[in-house]
Amino acid sequence: MAIDHTNVTLSVGHRDSVLNERLSQGLDEVNFPATGTTAADQGALSVKVVDDAQALIGGLSAWTWGGLLGIEMLWVREESRRDGWGSKLLLAAEEEARRRGCDRACVSSFTFQAPAFYQRHGYVETGRTLGIPGAAEDVHMYKKLA
Repeated sequence: MAIDHTNVTLSVGHRDSVLNERLSQGLDEVNFPATGTTAADQGALSVKVVDDAQALIGGLSAWTWGGLLGIEMLWVREESRRDGWGSKLLLAAEEEARRRGCDRACVSSFTFQAPAFYQRHGYVETGRTLGIPGAAEDVHMYKKLA
């Protein structure tokens, strides 16, 4: 089907949550048949730890899809970084992912962040994205959870 390009509009702007949802739906229409997965195979995951005053010590956000855990963010407040909370958050997420049927995990971390932390937990580098500001690189890592 040809599109009449005289009556279309291309726009650029800030992130559009409605557009994101539509793009996600469109990609699901391609991804599910290609991977043999369904919407039921997708899930969101978060882990957090708070102190007695309910102030956030740290947290982790991730997704699960078709047996894969994808770690999006892990952060621990500065004064608590030597107390093992990063490891506890990561291990809790991996355990929940296993409970959900995941047998592998992936994460990326800028070179100025925590690639060594993930490597100490069994993640292996699979590639890098160059050109991160500050002459950094984005280190992509993978781990079998089984």
